[in-house]
Amino acid sequence: MDKSLNYLALARKGGRVELGEEPVGAAARAGKAYLIIVASDAGDHTWRRAKSYVAGTEQQCLKIAATKDELGMAIGRSSLALAAFTDAALAVAFVKAMEKPDAKVLEVLEGKAQRLRKRQQEAKAHQKNLRKGKK
Repeated sequence: MDKSLNYLALARKGGRVELGEEPVGAAARAGKAYLIIVASDAGDHTWRRAKSYVAGTEQQCLKIAATKDELGMAIGRSSLALAAFTDAALAVAFVKAMEKPDAKVLEVLEGKAQRLRKRQQEAKAHQKNLRKGKK
């Protein structure tokens, strides 16, 4: 689990994760959350709330083996029950680094990451064409 928590710390340093119930809810409602993770010892209300954030969307919700204290230590807080990755590639890396990755969640996230990379490449090519004068 330590390797996957390193991706959480990396995402926090890069500003690619929302931490806590209110920011996670806001990111999920805006459609910016790719993966919401819930600590194993979080309350049932927190788990139900996280599931309701992703209901009816392609956003993924995952209960992980780490406790609130372990999640908190990974990001420099005392405890953390809920976090949302706002970067698809980091979400994929986090799930792959888990001891037992959920295949369905991983498949959905990899598809999203692939579509994002394709869009970025198309936008880059478009900008290059604009600079060169091609239409």
